[in-house]
Amino acid sequence: MSDFEAQLRAVSLRVTRPRLAVLAALREHPHIGTDAVIALVRADHPTVSHQAVYDVLRVLTDAGLVRRIQPAGATARYESRVADNHHHVVCRSCGAIADVDCAVGHTPCLTASGDHGFVVDEAEVVYWGTCPDCATERTPQRSASSEGST
Repeated sequence: MSDFEAQLRAVSLRVTRPRLAVLAALREHPHIGTDAVIALVRADHPTVSHQAVYDVLRVLTDAGLVRRIQPAGATARYESRVADNHHHVVCRSCGAIADVDCAVGHTPCLTASGDHGFVVDEAEVVYWGTCPDCATERTPQRSASSEGST
């Protein structure tokens, strides 16, 4: 039995080709949108419909096997890393997303100053910035001819 099959059975879901294909796509390509999941699934299983992929993503999210994230101003993305409470960093330029493990030690920003009677069990933090690729593109390259001339 594969890891994906065990995950599905552990939450009382039937093992189907579309579910296995979606889990595989998300393991290999974390933080991708629905269109990318559909393209990856259909590359190996051309008979799987768009609607089937949407349905699988919903079922896997509801079952806790997949996490849906949607940073402000971005389309929804999906990931299969669900066993921990991690955060994300998002590039303001290209929209790339990467995982950020929770801070350790004293983290005052993760302790609510006023919980309004809520029992807080999770904090969602999204860091925003510029990814290395976009930062490199923004750095002007000085030409060799301009460096030696005055």
